[in-house]
Amino acid sequence: MSDTKMQPFDQLVRELSSLPGFGKRSAQRAALSLLKNRSKIGKLVQQLKTVDEQVCECQTCGNLSLANPCHICTDSKRNPNTICVVEGVDDLWALERSEFFDGVYHVLGGVVSAIDGIGPEDLRFDELLKRTEANPQITEVILALGASVDGSTTGHLLARRLKEKGVKVTTLARGMPMGSEVDYLDAGTLTLALNGRMEL
Repeated sequence: MSDTKMQPFDQLVRELSSLPGFGKRSAQRAALSLLKNRSKIGKLVQQLKTVDEQVCECQTCGNLSLANPCHICTDSKRNPNTICVVEGVDDLWALERSEFFDGVYHVLGGVVSAIDGIGPEDLRFDELLKRTEANPQITEVILALGASVDGSTTGHLLARRLKEKGVKVTTLARGMPMGSEVDYLDAGTLTLALNGRMEL
């Protein structure tokens, strides 16, 4: 905008567009919506302040919670000897929604990426290794990372370091999604499905 008096609006749009899921146009629409409904601005500011003050990172697993350690790490009904490693908190929450996994988690905080200059030292690799050293009863570490090149690279690096310490490492099965038709799958997915086949 050429009007210098609109600089605060432009700055708001820039801040919003830096968030995941927001492009410049969607950020601009969100900013305009707030200006049209100014009562929402105060509520949003207050909610952001509350989240900033009350939500913390679990120092054990990296989850976001109102307590440290979080409710998952302190749940006596969960199996502390099986750790599921995920890239981010959103992945942890997705697995929790499945209500299938009864172990505990470890959030890496990202994946190794040569392009972005992210190495193992920038992630929570060492914290995971220390957890396995502190608890020799751990029977399995499950790598629930994405199937991208960076996710696979991260998984290989972690698996190697964990196996050096005698820890059993597994990964999520990859292959045919539920309800899919064979003729619609690409060759790579079919190969993974065949390699990961199970006896019935």
